[in-house]
Amino acid sequence: MNTVVPGGELPVRDLASSSVDAVVLRMLLGTQLRRLREAAGITPEQAGAEIRGSRSKISRMETGRVRFKLRDVTDLLTLYGVTDEEPKSQFLELARRSAKPDWWAKYSGILPDWFETYLGLESAASTIRSFEIQFVPALFQTEDYARTITRLGHQAAPQAEIEHRVALRLKRQDLLDRANPPRIWSVMDESVLRRPVGGPAVLRAQFQRLIQVAAMPQVTIQVLPFARAGQAGESGSFTLLRFEERDLPDVVYIEQLTSAIYLEQRPDAERYMEVMDQLGGIALTPAATTRFIQQAAQETGQ
Repeated sequence: MNTVVPGGELPVRDLASSSVDAVVLRMLLGTQLRRLREAAGITPEQAGAEIRGSRSKISRMETGRVRFKLRDVTDLLTLYGVTDEEPKSQFLELARRSAKPDWWAKYSGILPDWFETYLGLESAASTIRSFEIQFVPALFQTEDYARTITRLGHQAAPQAEIEHRVALRLKRQDLLDRANPPRIWSVMDESVLRRPVGGPAVLRAQFQRLIQVAAMPQVTIQVLPFARAGQAGESGSFTLLRFEERDLPDVVYIEQLTSAIYLEQRPDAERYMEVMDQLGGIALTPAATTRFIQQAAQETGQ
């Protein structure tokens, strides 16, 4: 039997033998478990009780934000009416493959759970669009700029921890050079470039890095000048992530001081997409942005 989850496009067998990353497998498995639950007419509360958990645990499983315990998956499949051995074994194989460690596991000591979720989404995304009003996006930061930002946010941390955090930030940039990199489109408010982070030498190096990154074929960078920034204060910074897998919804990520908001409902994502399109429309073109950054670099050296 080649079981297809209700409403899904991919058979479980195809997923279990696919080569996608573990984080994507968790997200897809969670989506399919949700569809099974809904098709069986079972509430999240009922499902949570079945696995000695809560509605919150079911929500985290269905959004792929936790690793799956085989016992939980087995109990849920039974509850949802999946009793044939072949489809059950396919689901369990998928759960096993999705449980392998992510690259950021070595940084777990400094990572809050809410940010681990973002790293998984960032790693799996095919398109990353962002609007920044405070700092250069982490994917474009130089080591010295990243170190300065990290010290600002962790002033009491020992130097070894600071370096560990900087290494994590730089490691995230590996996705820029991988074989199939995501499409990245970033709009930055002019204040990002005017903020004196780390002093003139650090800023000049950061500006040169932005110019280099902007030349990459998969990257688009735009600056929103003060004169055009009427909308800049309305939304604040945010990131919109999109995935190749059609079963996965767009996700809006909004980082706060000690937590983050993840918006996955379609109306929310569509509203932020509209804002992103509007910001891109009023910002400088990519070519004009490069000239603007070059001018800012020259002014920093004066």
